[in-house]
Amino acid sequence: MRLFLHELQAQQLLFWRNREAAFFSFLFPIILLVLLGSVYGDDEIDGVRGSTFLLAGLIGYGVAATAFASLAITLVVRREAGLLKRVRGTPLSPATYLAAVIASMVIVIALQAAAQVLIGRFLLDADWPASPASFLAVLVIGAASFAALGLAVTTVVRTGEGSSAVVNAIYLPMAFISGAFFSPRDLPRFLEVLSEVLPLTYLLRLIRSTFIEGETLASSPGAIAAVLVWGLFGLVVAGRMFRWEPREGMSGA
Repeated sequence: MRLFLHELQAQQLLFWRNREAAFFSFLFPIILLVLLGSVYGDDEIDGVRGSTFLLAGLIGYGVAATAFASLAITLVVRREAGLLKRVRGTPLSPATYLAAVIASMVIVIALQAAAQVLIGRFLLDADWPASPASFLAVLVIGAASFAALGLAVTTVVRTGEGSSAVVNAIYLPMAFISGAFFSPRDLPRFLEVLSEVLPLTYLLRLIRSTFIEGETLASSPGAIAAVLVWGLFGLVVAGRMFRWEPREGMSGA
């Protein structure tokens, strides 16, 4: 436990000292909330106030940006720089190291979600979560599942230089198609069908249900199952294919 807490503190320092990561993972979703909420906050989206709809959507977007995109890019860059390989030669176990990295991302998500809820409520007049306990549980489930998917996607990215391009090419279209910024019902039919297989679609449904309807997790078993199945898929792929050594042919190897 002492090693875990020490490494968690180190990971937090590394995250906040990396200005680019802190901006795009932590601040960018908050900036989007302020900008989009200021423009569309008074509109009605899917029968609810636009500010509340956007608040829930951008909280989900923040989970994906941090637990999936930031985690994947960070681990690929460290792998290709040889840092992950060195971890295996220290007293710190690989499992403890990964647990600390993921826990650090969860802390960022918690701080970000709290900031978004407060900004949404007091600046944009959005609603509070109608079911706070379910809202927190959904954040935990979403963070865990998207972290597993982030670990999985590192197995297909070959270079540190290309990590941002590959990861952004996955999660940014997913955010649009899943309806983080607007209702997926406004999409063309083929994109609406595609949205039904994306994990972020179901995470957004769960978050919005805790805001708008005050539903508990027991009220949305299908959406919970979808998020968990995607997380399990990511965990299986990562468990079989995650690499600690730089990929062959890399300049940073």
